[in-house]
Amino acid sequence: MRTWALLLGAISVEVTASLSLKGALERPWLYTVVVAGYLASFLLLALVLRAGMPLGVAYGIWGALGVAGTAVLSSALFDEPLTRLMIAGMVLVMAGVLLVEIGSQRASRPTGAG
Repeated sequence: MRTWALLLGAISVEVTASLSLKGALERPWLYTVVVAGYLASFLLLALVLRAGMPLGVAYGIWGALGVAGTAVLSSALFDEPLTRLMIAGMVLVMAGVLLVEIGSQRASRPTGAG
């Protein structure tokens, strides 16, 4: 459970940093949030990997939820478009990440008695 909390934290600060990057165009002080957010995100992601989550799974979830969160929030905060096609693409990416997670779990199961 701790691993998932760390991963959600990494995603949250990465989304915050990405949104701050857009905001920093008008408010340059936000660049400090960008740098701190990306550093914190990578630190948390490293802790997730240290806790034993496979890289492909952790990075896939981090990337997919980061893209989705950034797209949804940038639509709400900055009036950027969020079309049905974009939503369908995000759903497909998340489905792909889910398949990677399922495949990872199956690959780590011990095979039967040989």
